[in-house]
Amino acid sequence: MTAVVHHAPIVGSASRPLVWEGEEDTRVFAERLARHPAIADAFIALHGELGAGKTTLVRHLLRALGAQGRIKSPTYAVVEPYELPGLAAWHFDFYRFDDPREWEDAGFRDVFAGAGLKVAEWPEKAAAMLPVADLDIHLTLADDGRRHVRLQANTARGSELLS
Repeated sequence: MTAVVHHAPIVGSASRPLVWEGEEDTRVFAERLARHPAIADAFIALHGELGAGKTTLVRHLLRALGAQGRIKSPTYAVVEPYELPGLAAWHFDFYRFDDPREWEDAGFRDVFAGAGLKVAEWPEKAAAMLPVADLDIHLTLADDGRRHVRLQANTARGSELLS
């Protein structure tokens, strides 16, 4: 049986689950992730049902990277761009996509081909149009309010983010 980590550090591999007891654990995880230089050009895909904590994680990550002001969910706008200190970032939410071709039609290929952090909620809605994510983060909300987290590095950059 795999040991469950009850704190937020990024340690180990994708096979070692994390449990976030509350939002503070989410914040600590996001702050540690933000300190990795590889974050500057990473593509992070967030998976989980409604209410799993995807947007909360992005808010904490963007704050840790220097975002000021309101950080809103891009559920209706599909994307929210951020000019952060020394870094461009985009927060995508593909929840409302009915057809993966909407990603191409919106011109997102150019954004993903360029420099900067890209974080996408509901990446499965854009299907094969998206490049391979450096890091997949799977969030599951337990009945007791804790989040079970599974990290999957898919690239060398993703492995670096998990180091």
